[in-house]
Amino acid sequence: MGRAFEYRKARKLKRWGNMSRTFTRIGKEITIAVKAGGPDPSGNSRLRALIANAKAENMPKATWMNAIKKATESDAKDYKEVIYEGFAPNGIAVIVECATDNTTRTVANLRNYFNKNGGTLGNSGTTIFMFSHKCYFHVKPKDGVTLDDLELELIDCGAEDFDQDDEEIIISGPFEANGDIQKYLEDNGFEIASSELVYEPTEYKDLEGEAREQVDKLVEAVEEDEDVQNVFTNMREPDVESADE
Repeated sequence: MGRAFEYRKARKLKRWGNMSRTFTRIGKEITIAVKAGGPDPSGNSRLRALIANAKAENMPKATWMNAIKKATESDAKDYKEVIYEGFAPNGIAVIVECATDNTTRTVANLRNYFNKNGGTLGNSGTTIFMFSHKCYFHVKPKDGVTLDDLELELIDCGAEDFDQDDEEIIISGPFEANGDIQKYLEDNGFEIASSELVYEPTEYKDLEGEAREQVDKLVEAVEEDEDVQNVFTNMREPDVESADE
């Protein structure tokens, strides 16, 4: 679990190219969160989670605070969250999460990326049934609380999997449990270092060599688009060590 998360993070940082693009994506999410739940983090759980993520990505406080302020202005862009589905070469299922102010532009761009790279952009429901929508929380250990203690409490909140290393505890569960898990952690004084919502394949496909490169080429093209927030596939991810070679 932790290894898969680290690979996703490393891949994002590599393909986004620089921190300004990372900040742009977080800024869009902050805009959506503020418009949906207001600019006060104390009353907006999604915004609190995004601020934690911004800090984890070393986003300056002034930058994320400015994003919150701009989201309240009358001329702030109205981003819509949209999910697109399709297939990459070699039958690999793809889910693309977007935040866009122009869905006509977004779908035209995505169709172009898929067509040029041997894939097919499908209709809603084409691939999403092959994935589970899950939440992940990365939490700082708390003195006097063991992983076993935390498991007993969070199972009642819907959490399913737990992992721990020297620096953090990783908790995951279904998307529907996201709010309850976050509330328990916050109410009980745990520091949430970061969190994420992911589409996790129910079954993975293994590809090597040129076949993997074909899928990576399509994913890279899609991830370059300014409207794209996340891309998920059911191609098995390599070990972090392998990805670094």
